Amino acid sequence: MATLAIGARRVWNIGRWTNARSVSTLQGHPYIYTFPDSARPGHHLLSLIPSEPPQADLAIGTTSKLPPTPDSFTENSKFLQVLQEVVSEHATEDPEVKSQAKVMISTAGANLGSGGVFFAQNRKPHRPGYGGGGGTGGDSAGGASGQGGAGSGGRGGWIHVSDSRRPPEYGRIAWPEDIFGSVEVDGNGEFVGERGNYQSSGTYRIVTRDGM
Repeated sequence: MATLAIGARRVWNIGRWTNARSVSTLQGHPYIYTFPDSARPGHHLLSLIPSEPPQADLAIGTTSKLPPTPDSFTENSKFLQVLQEVVSEHATEDPEVKSQAKVMISTAGANLGSGGVFFAQNRKPHRPGYGGGGGTGGDSAGGASGQGGAGSGGRGGWIHVSDSRRPPEYGRIAWPEDIFGSVEVDGNGEFVGERGNYQSSGTYRIVTRDGM
């Protein structure tokens, strides 16, 4: 999701940070900066902005340990809101999402849809990130029955926009906690409406067992 990553960095690049100096970054994530949380001793603020003092309202969240875990990390709801705005604006520009849209209406796309990647267009998802598995458990190994039918067949449908921390196997969908949302594609492989009628999944998590 290179386009989305670039878009997110642009959102936070508000001017030039005049107070920036050498600060610690999260291991494996050179764009995520860590700061002691003055409001909560023993905790750290995680931010995309390297300036000090850190702005809590713009932080990704707080954690009681480094690296963060699902149990130690608390998300910043304001950051999640801005993140969704960025994804909504740039999702249809992402090369991977464009590729999924084209594959969806091809013959291969019909077969891929049977693996649960796509929603049929005549059945909009109530919760785009839900039902990754065979049934309702959210297992990414689910098939078409878990998605409400095989996608494609020249009819269009919905495709997921997800991060890449745990890429799903071919023909499978990402875990709900890795899915930002979904965009709608028509029978020609073009995005429908403004920015693909993007819908937030409501299930995305910044920190999972697979990291950030």
